[in-house]
This record gives sequence, structure tokens and C-alpha cells, in this order.
Amino acid sequence: MTIYDELKARGLVAQVTDEEEIKELINNGKATFYIGFDPTADSLHVGHFMALMLMRRLQKAGNRPIALIGGGTGMVGDPSGRTDMRSMMTVETIQHNCECFKKQMSKFIDFSEGKALMLNNADWLMKLNYVELLREVGACFSVNNMLRAECYKQRMEKGLSFLEFNYMIMQSYDFYHMFQTIGCNLQCGGDDQWSNMLGGTELIRRKLGKDAYAMTITLLLTSEGKKMGKTQKGAVWLDPEKTTPYEFYQYWRNIGDADVLKCLRMLTDLPLEQIDEMDKWEGAQLNTAKEILAYELTKLVHSEEEAMKAQDAARALFSQGGDKANMPTTTLTADDLTDGAVAVLDLMLKCGLVPSKKEARRLVEQGGVEADGVKITDITRTFTADELSGEGIILKKGKKVYHRALLG
Repeated sequence: MTIYDELKARGLVAQVTDEEEIKELINNGKATFYIGFDPTADSLHVGHFMALMLMRRLQKAGNRPIALIGGGTGMVGDPSGRTDMRSMMTVETIQHNCECFKKQMSKFIDFSEGKALMLNNADWLMKLNYVELLREVGACFSVNNMLRAECYKQRMEKGLSFLEFNYMIMQSYDFYHMFQTIGCNLQCGGDDQWSNMLGGTELIRRKLGKDAYAMTITLLLTSEGKKMGKTQKGAVWLDPEKTTPYEFYQYWRNIGDADVLKCLRMLTDLPLEQIDEMDKWEGAQLNTAKEILAYELTKLVHSEEEAMKAQDAARALFSQGGDKANMPTTTLTADDLTDGAVAVLDLMLKCGLVPSKKEARRLVEQGGVEADGVKITDITRTFTADELSGEGIILKKGKKVYHRALLG
């Protein structure tokens, strides 16, 4: 099976500009391809996972990846999939985030000499002269076509700023610049970037009379059509300081039955033949598939040791109610107590188990909260400093979410 056929079989390929040419490039290791990453946070998250795995797979097949950090475009903000304008970031913040990205990407991509590049588009975009850019590039874009692009539609309803309107031109210029300077001939990205990517291939064709190609990858969505990687606490990050390996493991261990095989195909290195065998699994066997998924992805992101710890902790909690060593933990201080105690609703909020006390109240009233194996039925229940001392208490939300609370 060729690398392109494998990508198709894993459900990764969404749209391509010229399938035969792209097959020829990547199957023969001739692609120098790039994927852009907006430095809007100091960590990558689950939403970036597909892109990282695609880069990893294509690199193993002999192609050269370019991780393009949007230090320049980040000063403008991508309007794709947005109903509001992104907040502006300082140059210092963007630089810090870029450094964090490279450290995380190195777990997936070999950045040794000649194998891959990490570039920052601020290196060329920040040097552009506005009038020269208008003359060189502006004439190649139709405003009518741009306004029809999917990436602008949601923002048009609330008001698209001229700042954001320039994003497509800047992203297209990235491809044009790298095509000329380092032979980048393929752009890859999420399916929501299709309009921006076509802008780049068209700019290269009109300015240079040459062909470049674009391939989008399937967005990581649940069976209900929602983006994966979100919890009540926010994004599922690849940084262990933001999302612990245990929490990361538990996220994948708890995904829906309808999503597990799709995620195994798209995100893991497991052979397709092995995953196809799991298609016959049902009932309790699907829990085994989820364990495999959670283990494989935690190993990829955090290490085999962390994956083992997370798996052991999860199994112990479900079977014996007790391995606290690797469990997500919130350490309270005396300032968190009132008259030497903390109310259950406040405690759940402090532990990040709920977004509000209203939601905490609802869960308690519906019988969805336990403390050390005992169901809590009283919303006025409090926990004293003595109860929280030592190893603390284990809160359980629903059937699968465990969290330890203790007094430091």
C-alpha cells in the first residue's frame, strides 16, 4: 500500500487540487510540504494532532515537512471558523509560543539537518512594504471571490475587519514565498483552510506560471459533528502542565463508542489490519479498544512510561477505587476554607470538575457525585480540614471522572 493509499484508508484526506500529481509527489518522497500553526497559545492541543501525525507519516515516507509558525499571520488573526475577532498578541508572546511549539513538535517530527524545517512567517511578512505588496500580489485576488470563501462567511455576519480580510492574502503569500525560496510544492491543512490554500496555489500559478498543490485533512470531529479536544475545563493540551498525562489518557478512554475506531485509524500507528479486526468488536470489547487508543496516544505525546502510569491509575480506580498517585489533584490552602471547611459545590468548582456552582448543584441533586465512594445527596455538604488532610478525598463525577482534593 502506498503512503497516499494509506492516508485515504485511514480517512485523513478530505480535498485535493490534483490527486494524480499529489500521489506522484508523496508516494515518491518528492513533496516539500508545509502546514501552518497559529501561535495563539503556549501549547499545541488535540486539534493539532491530525496535522502532526500527517507530517510524521509523510516524513517517514521520505517527504520533507515544514512546520510554519504564524508569527506574522498571528499578528492579524485567522477568521476561519470564527464568529468574533481574535485578540491581538504581542511580538514577545508570539515568540514564546513559537519556542514552546518546536519543543512539542520534536516528539513527532525529526528536525535534523535536511529532514524538516521550522520557519516563522514573521521573517518575511514583517519586512513587506505595503504598497509593493499591493502592486505585486493585490492584483491577483478578486474581492468578489474572497467574500464568497467559506472562511469569511461566519465573520461577515458580525462584521469582518479589514485586518482579518488580509489574512488570506498573507497565507497565500507564505506559499508563494516558500515555493520560490525552498521549493515548497504542497500545502496541507485542515479542511476549513481550503479557500486560503487555493489562494496560494492560484497566486503561484498567476505570478510564476507554475503548479503547486494543496491537500486538506479531515477535521477531527465527533460522530455528532462537534470538534474533538474540548472538555468542561477547556482544550485538551499536549503540554503536561496544562493537561496531565492522566487527564489526556482519560479523555481518549472516555470518547464515544461511535468514534473510537475512527480515531484509531486517523491518529495511531497501529496497522490498519489490526484496526479492521476491531470493527467486529462490540459491547465490553469497545472499552478495550478505547484503552488501546488512550494508551497509544498518551505514549505518542507523553512517553510509554506516562502511558503505563495513566493506564494503571485508570484501571485501579475502576476496579479498586484507589491509585491516587497519578490522579489529577487539586491542592487547597487555608484560604480556600471558610470556618475550617469547604462546601461541596465550591470544592467541585475549585477542582475544575464543573464550570459553575449551578452545574455542581445539578449534578449533586441528580446523584452524579461521590466522595470516597459515598454518594453525596446534600448540596450543603461540607468537607473539613481533617477530611482533606493526608491523602485527601477522591471526588467522582458521573461514572468516569475522578479527582483528588487535599489540603496542602
